Amino acid sequence: MDKDDKNKEEDLVIEQEFDALIQDYIKSNHRRKVELITKAFHIAREAHKGARRRSGEPYIMHPLAVARIVCNEIGLGSTSICAALLHDVVEDTDYTVDDIKKLFGDKIAEIVDGLTKISSGMFGDQVSSQAENFRKLLLTMSDDIRVILVKIADRLHNMRTLGSMAPAKRHKIAGETMYIYAPLAHRLGLFAIKTELEELSFKYENPEEYNDIVDKLDKSSYIRRDIFEHFAKPVKERLDQQGFKYEIKARDKSVYSIWNKMKTKSVPFEEIYDIFAVRIIFDTEPGVDEKKRCWDIYSVITDIYKLRPDRIRDWVSRPKSNGYQALHLTVMGPDGEWVEIQIRSRRMDDIAEKGFAAHWKYKEGKIEEDTELDKWLKTIKEILENPNPNAIDFLDTIKLNLFSQEIFVFTPKGDLKTMAQGSTALDFAYELHSNIGDRCIGAKVNHKLVPLSYKLNSGDQVEILTSKSQTPQVEWLGFVTSGKARAKLEASLKRQKREIAKEGELRLKEFLGLEEIPTPTIDRMLDYYKVAKREDLYFAIGNKTIILPVRPELLFKDQKDSTSSNFLMRYVRQAFRVKRKESEKAEILDSDEDLETIDKKKTYILQEDSFKKNFRLASCCNPIPGDKVFGFIGDNNEIQVHNVNCPVGLKLKASFGNKILNLEWGNYAQYSFLSTIVIRGIDRVGMLNDITKVIITDSVNIKNLNIESNDGIFEGKVSLFVHSVADVQRLCSQILKIEGVQSVNRLS
Repeated sequence: MDKDDKNKEEDLVIEQEFDALIQDYIKSNHRRKVELITKAFHIAREAHKGARRRSGEPYIMHPLAVARIVCNEIGLGSTSICAALLHDVVEDTDYTVDDIKKLFGDKIAEIVDGLTKISSGMFGDQVSSQAENFRKLLLTMSDDIRVILVKIADRLHNMRTLGSMAPAKRHKIAGETMYIYAPLAHRLGLFAIKTELEELSFKYENPEEYNDIVDKLDKSSYIRRDIFEHFAKPVKERLDQQGFKYEIKARDKSVYSIWNKMKTKSVPFEEIYDIFAVRIIFDTEPGVDEKKRCWDIYSVITDIYKLRPDRIRDWVSRPKSNGYQALHLTVMGPDGEWVEIQIRSRRMDDIAEKGFAAHWKYKEGKIEEDTELDKWLKTIKEILENPNPNAIDFLDTIKLNLFSQEIFVFTPKGDLKTMAQGSTALDFAYELHSNIGDRCIGAKVNHKLVPLSYKLNSGDQVEILTSKSQTPQVEWLGFVTSGKARAKLEASLKRQKREIAKEGELRLKEFLGLEEIPTPTIDRMLDYYKVAKREDLYFAIGNKTIILPVRPELLFKDQKDSTSSNFLMRYVRQAFRVKRKESEKAEILDSDEDLETIDKKKTYILQEDSFKKNFRLASCCNPIPGDKVFGFIGDNNEIQVHNVNCPVGLKLKASFGNKILNLEWGNYAQYSFLSTIVIRGIDRVGMLNDITKVIITDSVNIKNLNIESNDGIFEGKVSLFVHSVADVQRLCSQILKIEGVQSVNRLS
């Protein structure tokens, strides 16, 4: 095919994709602004002319795909569709934000500007710390939520086409997605997108485990189909008799959710029993209350099957803060299996899949401003006012809010407050006001006195007790669980420290009889009192950790060195440190490569001598040959080797994407690595002897072995030296054959 024919074929594909976008838009109930969308498409197409994605397709196919996700899967209208089409124009071409404003107005220009800022600043190739950029994203999001919704659509399409990226770039993008974008999608109620983002991240980082679970799901699908059909038959008959208009279907858990549960509970696939849930979606009839209809269907089901009372979740009366509504219950099915049922109206189902954007098609005129989402955004803004300077800690603070589930507690006057699950009395105090948190001395929960660290439960009535003499304490950081409370407490502690330091500085000036303290004097005091910074010295004097002598001339009485020798010793120590660092650097690198010359597109092979040089196994996850791993370039070019599923590694991928390397194991037949397995089962005489015999027969060296038995059930942990994952798998399969052993799993 010659160049002209190829161009014609590509033009046809582009036109077909644009026509599909217009058809998607026309089917929605948004106002018809086809001309505006067409204008945005033509400008984007012209601007990206000649540009191609890494996959080789014309670049315009990416904004078109993002626009279709925005329209179809999130349910947004023409403003967001135009912004999606134009989202890379300002960053990648000669167009400016002012150009977009002249052509499309303020609103579309603002969204494109927000997208450009977070795209070029956050997660850019040159960014080493993401905290400030994540803060920028959230600030932009709180101005117009559509910025983050389009950004999530952009990330979803990037994940769908991640296969064309270099391995290290895949690690970076998958890490960011799992650490930030999936939680954001969840918090915004975009359940389907959140699930797909998790699935794709897991698939690219753990292809073997992903394919193994998919295979097992396929092979066991007939069992779940039979359970569903046996369960559904009498339910359908009863619902049909009563004239309900509904849809009933079974839905499997996502592959990632199943794998996560296997890891969390240390059980194999075969011991995950809640792989699917039954969903009943009913059509709302005029004049019939949705909430009543949910309970009507509940009544039909519980007339047929026995209810498990501790598994009822009423998200209809009190929706989750991301807008989710449904009635959940679990019953004993006809095959002796617990079956989870989710009852929703068509509207509730739409909101569960598409999030807050789905509200818009059920509302006329303007959206209610004081929604739960707005409250969340206000909380985010409060956190942003006092961001933690440490990148990873700051992301963790935000994630406290993203991942939390809700409890509902009451003030003494009966006002309802939504809190994160696990919130303490101190969290509640800061939720009411910063001053109340700072002055808090305790609380009464349901009229009983409790400490600040007391964990609240849904339905608690909480009264906060305060004292004017109380001040925030550092140990309170261990009592707060919410991002909002932590941010307020840290701000108060910093303010308090500044005030004490100021008082200490004044005290030192009075003590020395000086209006300004000379730098050499400060340096001598820092050395003398072994304090790192001037502010810390003032703080220590202010809170009387450092007690000044009665007269200035006694200050350095027991210090024999003169001022000049002090300066000399500091200079020598500093020179020695520099020299030592240089020699360490040469020893660790053992080559001419440094951070600038390390090829991040290359896959590095871990050889038997790698760990004698600049590679180190991460102690947080202890990877062994056979594990899928990646590298993180740390201090002095030391490369930490992490398991791809390591929680610490996940933060590093999300926060320092430009320091990620792709690694693969080479031959490690001569080296041993420490690994731990957990064995569970029914105890009997000789069990320990049988387990030990299998391990010795397998020629594996044991470091330590600990087995505890309780009421006839035992659990053992064995740390041993192995050459690879294959050794662990072989050993686990041998131990599993021992009579009474129920499960054997490697401890991650």
